[in-house]
Amino acid sequence: MAAYVQQGLVLRRGLAADPAVVRALQQDLRALGYLRGGVDGQFGDGTDAAIRALQYDLLHNDGSSSEGDGNAPVAIRSFNPAPPQPAVTEVNGVMDQVLAGCIAALMTDSRVCQLPSHDNPASQNAAALALIVGSSGGVAPGPFIAAIVQQESGGQHYRVPAGADKDSYIVVGLDHNASDRPEQVTSRGYGIGQYTIFHHPPRPEEVTDFMLDPLRNVQKAQAELRAKFDKFLVGPSDTADDRKAEHPILPLRLCRYASTDPRYLRDCVRCAQAVPTTSITTGTPFFAGAQGSFQPTQYYKSCDYAGVPLRAAFLCDWPYAVRRYNGSGVDSFHYQTRVLLNLVHLNPP
Repeated sequence: MAAYVQQGLVLRRGLAADPAVVRALQQDLRALGYLRGGVDGQFGDGTDAAIRALQYDLLHNDGSSSEGDGNAPVAIRSFNPAPPQPAVTEVNGVMDQVLAGCIAALMTDSRVCQLPSHDNPASQNAAALALIVGSSGGVAPGPFIAAIVQQESGGQHYRVPAGADKDSYIVVGLDHNASDRPEQVTSRGYGIGQYTIFHHPPRPEEVTDFMLDPLRNVQKAQAELRAKFDKFLVGPSDTADDRKAEHPILPLRLCRYASTDPRYLRDCVRCAQAVPTTSITTGTPFFAGAQGSFQPTQYYKSCDYAGVPLRAAFLCDWPYAVRRYNGSGVDSFHYQTRVLLNLVHLNPP
């Protein structure tokens, strides 16, 4: 039985607690995909947010997807006891024994896939990065993918334990994009490439496909980036406003080099280092003539960027595809900028 399942035990932010008990709770919240990171025995803001997200799901999550990627194998709300049994009734960040019972039930149900961890996460991360930088497979340029995963996950597929933090689970990104429901996790990105799904919990085949294998995770990211390049810059699915403003006549450009050249889709770092740079701050227009400009956001608190490779000077269109990989709007321009900065500081393959 988990250490936090104790008659009368209540855990919450600001209340003194045995670190070993809190760590056991954090480990299970990580395994269930509610805690972003940190298995350190301290009930802080992250653990509070994880409890609230779980409470929200116990009240509302019916297993459906918000983006058409299929349903979850089970509804989280089915693990909330029905009255007259004691049940979770509100989102308050408090781990009482009713919630502890729900967590225990989730942890022991075979339909609820737990997130993987690894005994040697540092070696797994290093091996994955080494494969990424020099690879393309003709799908998408390896250096751009490496710069993307640096932004998405810090180049980690698994968290690496440090000090009191024993977290070695797969990296997970938790998006809270419903302004009227701040506790709800609207999507989760997994692993080194932060491949995103919009239902929870994940299906068994998803764990096998892109969670257990970092390379498969990156291959998903490569395919997604290529799809954005092919369909979201000049159609048919959508267009990229920055690309339309800066290169309105040019056809799509995969690479400055021919496909028979060994530098094809591989020499991106040197290309990035060769183009002029620019500086960005709050109020800088997204592009000449744009109605929008760089502003601080929930995810990007600062707009101060120096030495940014000028995307319009690249002899390919991957900088524009990088932005569409992240979506659209102000956050996507921050994302594009940071990926280009990551790219220019990579070691060339």
